[in-house]
Amino acid sequence: MSHKIVFLDRETLDANLRKPNFPHDYTEYAQSSPADVVERLKGATIAITNKVPLREETLKQLPDLKLIAVAATGTDVIDKAYTTANGITVSNIRNYAYNTLPEHVIALIFALRRNLVNYVDSVRRGRWQESNQFCYFDYPIYDIAGSTLGIIGYGALGKSIATRAEALGMKLLINDVVPGPGIVDIPTILREADVVTLNLPLTPQTKNLIGAKELASMKKTSIIINTARGGIVDEQALADALRNGVIAGAGFDVLTVEPPKQGNILLDPTIPNLIVTPHVAWASKEAMQVLADQLIDNVDAFVAGAPRNLVTA
Repeated sequence: MSHKIVFLDRETLDANLRKPNFPHDYTEYAQSSPADVVERLKGATIAITNKVPLREETLKQLPDLKLIAVAATGTDVIDKAYTTANGITVSNIRNYAYNTLPEHVIALIFALRRNLVNYVDSVRRGRWQESNQFCYFDYPIYDIAGSTLGIIGYGALGKSIATRAEALGMKLLINDVVPGPGIVDIPTILREADVVTLNLPLTPQTKNLIGAKELASMKKTSIIINTARGGIVDEQALADALRNGVIAGAGFDVLTVEPPKQGNILLDPTIPNLIVTPHVAWASKEAMQVLADQLIDNVDAFVAGAPRNLVTA
């Protein structure tokens, strides 16, 4: 049997993609709008998508589809209730960002705790030339060593962040859905941590997990990092908290809608001590190649009758 494979958004993956080890017809599109999907997947047995949604109204028009290979870890773009009920296999990518995302988190922590962006911007504005002394202290600088990192979500990435944080001399507070030694509750983390990093999937239970009340419970000198999913933090509440000095800073790699074509409150450049990056924490060259190789491994395994990295809910 020859499979028809269609990659709907190849542009999202900057890596070499090897050919699968079975007879196939392969088509790729740089990007696909929702209106393109049914026509482009007509007759396809295998669909590859990163961020193009595949919902029930689309999937029910694709009777030949057998596998959706998601080129990412998050599968919120897939209607998993429909795929499970209708025998469509879904696979995803796992444990590929074990270096790149933790390094991005640590970079944001350094940038915010040491106020690097504010100091760089002030130098560009001429502030140093105006100084009466060899340096100036317009923005507070806090050590990383000796500070407390709260990790909410202690899976593979949370553990990798923890390893790096401990090497820097940080103390740890951890929370996870899986019970275990040393687990503390989220209110304790918010109250005691100098830095909070979120490493959770977006689910009905985690949507707006951190809102105005939670932000108000944090130290005024604390910062929050979100490299997981937009929507875990109430964006309006975060903007208000930063403007009002409720917390000291935030580093976000994700927003509720991506790309933010209609704008987003967190893109307002007047919000103080906020760093927003365009969902690139995962995207080191090395990590993307690991992802690409694992993606084809998933496809090969499915066709060989031994599917792996299966997603059912």
